[in-house]
Amino acid sequence: MRPAPKLATYEDLCALPEGVRAEVIAGVLDVQPSVLPRHARAAGALGRMIGGPFDGDDGRGGPGGWWILAEVDVRLSPQDIVRPDVVGWRRTRLPDPWDARPIDVAPDWVCEILSPSNQAQDRVRKRRLYARAGVAHYWIVDPAERTLEALALVDGVWHDAGSFDGTAVARVPPFDAVELEVGRLFPPG
Repeated sequence: MRPAPKLATYEDLCALPEGVRAEVIAGVLDVQPSVLPRHARAAGALGRMIGGPFDGDDGRGGPGGWWILAEVDVRLSPQDIVRPDVVGWRRTRLPDPWDARPIDVAPDWVCEILSPSNQAQDRVRKRRLYARAGVAHYWIVDPAERTLEALALVDGVWHDAGSFDGTAVARVPPFDAVELEVGRLFPPG
């Protein structure tokens, strides 16, 4: 009889060479390629457009009250350590994230930006994982299709909170205090 395979943990991520992009999903180490420039554009734009009024303003000119971070390790369970493209916590739930690695508090909002190599991971596996962890809001941005899909968790089930294309100017939960010009997430064109 074969022994069960060892499930990967955060220690396995730490053992990888510096700069390697990886996550652990259901105990399986998943090494990912570098992102495409259109992916980086969307992450940076979200950091400015959401992070500005909700994190960077600290309530001066925007609602404030959030930490908006990119590419940080979040441990949802011993065998589920994700690195969302952009992620947010209400400051009341995570008052001091600055020296934590990984962060062991489930986020209030996660945004994953699709790449050709990760669509099933983000649309299926992570969607289920984030629901199980109690993440209240999940956005999926598709740079190739120039769309944003917003989901809200209600009683453990994802509900459609809106789907938007590059022409939309929308108020998207949980950041509906400001209008989001969806087309600004993507390269000109």
